[in-house]
Amino acid sequence: MPLSRSLSMTSLSGVLPAWEEDQLNVEDLLLFEVAWEVANKVGGIYTVIQSKAKVTVDEWGENYYMMGPYFEHNFKTQVEGCEPPNAAIRKAMDALIHNGCQVHFGRWLIEGNPFVILFDIGSAAWNLDRWKGDLWDTCHIGLPFHDREANDSLILGSLIAWFFREVTDHLEDKKNIIGHFHEWQAGPGLILSRSRKIPMATIFTTHATLLGRYLCAGNVDFYNNLDKFDIDKEAGERQIYHRYCLERAAVHCAHVFTTVSQITAVEANHMLHRKPDVVTPNGLNVKKFSAMHEFQNLHSTNKARIQEFVRGHFYGHLDFNLEKTLFFFIAGRYEFSNKGADIFLESLSRLNYLLRVHRNDMTVVVFFIMPAKTNNFNVESLKGQAIRKQLWDTAHTVKEKFGKKLYDALLKGHIPDMNSILDRDDFTIMKRAIFSTQRHGLPPVTTHNMEDDSADPILSNVRRIGLFNSRNDRVKIIFHPEFLSSTSPLLPMDYDDFVRGCNLGVFPSYYEPWGYTPGECTVMGIPSVTTNLSGFGCFMEEHISDPTAYGIYIVDRRFKSPEESCNQLTQFMFSFCQQSRRQRIIQRNRAERLSDLLDWRYLGRFYVHARQLALSRAFPDKFKMDSNLKTEGFRYPRPYSVPPSPSASLHSTPHHSDAEDEDDEAYDEEEEAERDRVNIKAPFALGAVPDGKKQPGESRN
Repeated sequence: MPLSRSLSMTSLSGVLPAWEEDQLNVEDLLLFEVAWEVANKVGGIYTVIQSKAKVTVDEWGENYYMMGPYFEHNFKTQVEGCEPPNAAIRKAMDALIHNGCQVHFGRWLIEGNPFVILFDIGSAAWNLDRWKGDLWDTCHIGLPFHDREANDSLILGSLIAWFFREVTDHLEDKKNIIGHFHEWQAGPGLILSRSRKIPMATIFTTHATLLGRYLCAGNVDFYNNLDKFDIDKEAGERQIYHRYCLERAAVHCAHVFTTVSQITAVEANHMLHRKPDVVTPNGLNVKKFSAMHEFQNLHSTNKARIQEFVRGHFYGHLDFNLEKTLFFFIAGRYEFSNKGADIFLESLSRLNYLLRVHRNDMTVVVFFIMPAKTNNFNVESLKGQAIRKQLWDTAHTVKEKFGKKLYDALLKGHIPDMNSILDRDDFTIMKRAIFSTQRHGLPPVTTHNMEDDSADPILSNVRRIGLFNSRNDRVKIIFHPEFLSSTSPLLPMDYDDFVRGCNLGVFPSYYEPWGYTPGECTVMGIPSVTTNLSGFGCFMEEHISDPTAYGIYIVDRRFKSPEESCNQLTQFMFSFCQQSRRQRIIQRNRAERLSDLLDWRYLGRFYVHARQLALSRAFPDKFKMDSNLKTEGFRYPRPYSVPPSPSASLHSTPHHSDAEDEDDEAYDEEEEAERDRVNIKAPFALGAVPDGKKQPGESRN
């Protein structure tokens, strides 16, 4: 049976060509996707498998199943129990249940409603010692009794391998099976399935190598020393050698090994000693608005909500023009160095200097949205919002009184005396309101009371660079050490709404295998800063001829020193501050147009390629694949219109007014979008299979 490269999709808005070959006949196949985070939110992998579910269900229908651990609360709140439609799966579940191991089946209540098979680890824990012995006999990997996570992963893997054996025995070659395993926790299932010669095609995806995470958490110079690490020694010193062995064994047992980005592929080649066969980037479910510029309207609406918060937070020091204020933000796990908060703070200090020296009238308010240990909301922050609301109520009361007197005067046919329309009491109320805004200290840097203020990395560096929100600072900092929520009494906004209201997301990460945050900015039409050490940054460099023109600023942290990277980030932010309002609107339009590139309907093709490659290696007699076929991507050309970034030749002052925009080259958003659709550059290849070369894991079962 020849394999094609098709995906059940149509051309994405005319920008990305669809594959036209005959699609793979999934009626004769079953696809099982195994991950610890199926219906169990722990980290970023949950987002990957949850968002990818719909495009996979669209292609595979009822032949697609997700597998993971059973947790009672998650099952009751996220899964609708039902009977499996496939008789072989029902019989396999019964076989496990009759041997005292509980298995639960249902539909996961997310977009696409995929089937899920969840294994109760607790019910099978009595087999742990026996299964540890099986693992040792199979691959000489021993698990310590105190590592519960590793022990649980072995129980899950043993149940899954047992399940696959039962399914294949009942199918009797009527259907072929593909098993796709994510991360090291799912590794034991793959290792045991292969060692028992279960007839199935296997794929293993690492979203970040286990040792890579540990090394970068220790602030080592990771990428410049990849070839110098003593891998076994490093894993042993961190007491994760057994986990590392599980991960590496799974990588080498799989028919096809994939990673989520090119930078992680380089890391995996050194850490796990196998070059990935296919790069499978992470996508999002992109929802387009019916109105062309609805996302611009959402930006204005949510920006106004952020401005209201800023008015309260900076009461008494609101001596800057909010209409000439830009909102930058960084968000994610509180990994100070890995997420690039260190280089970001240093760059903000330099940006503040540049804005003051050039007498730029633009102000930048920077939000740090990173959860940390806190006691409660900062009293001064809550007081600021209360005073803002009190001032609003006062202004509203006076406005109503003023409006009524003006209305009465106009009805009588004369213009009232403005000096008499407000009486002494009105002026007294307004003066009291003004006096209430006086504050003796500076606006707080953090919105919460930190548990360990003196040792907090962000606050320690704020003290070092001296950005305390003083009147002279053109860069203001607000540290919100809690994830955003619409129910918060301080900043009542969900994360998506907050992102839409900001002007620039800044994510100068040092270790970021993919990075969903800049991707989320892109699909919302918000420019962002990323790095060439993040999977997202590498992906955009490969797909776009001029990322900066599309609002994707890529800082070089791989081939430049920290000082040079810091200066580059500073220059990116300073150039952004010099843009006119019109230029920022153009750039948001361009950024939003890249959302098709991050849609699972496009990126799903890389998973299709991996599955077909696995089938051709596991069942070479039934499935044949041309080794010269490649999974192709496409590059956006450089925009034709005037550059979105200011040019020194256009004006002599650091910032020109919106009035000068009338002399700019005419810009037609629809015309430029059509040019992008027509002028896609020649495709380039990802994940090519070398001709005639036997890949690791390539063998017949």
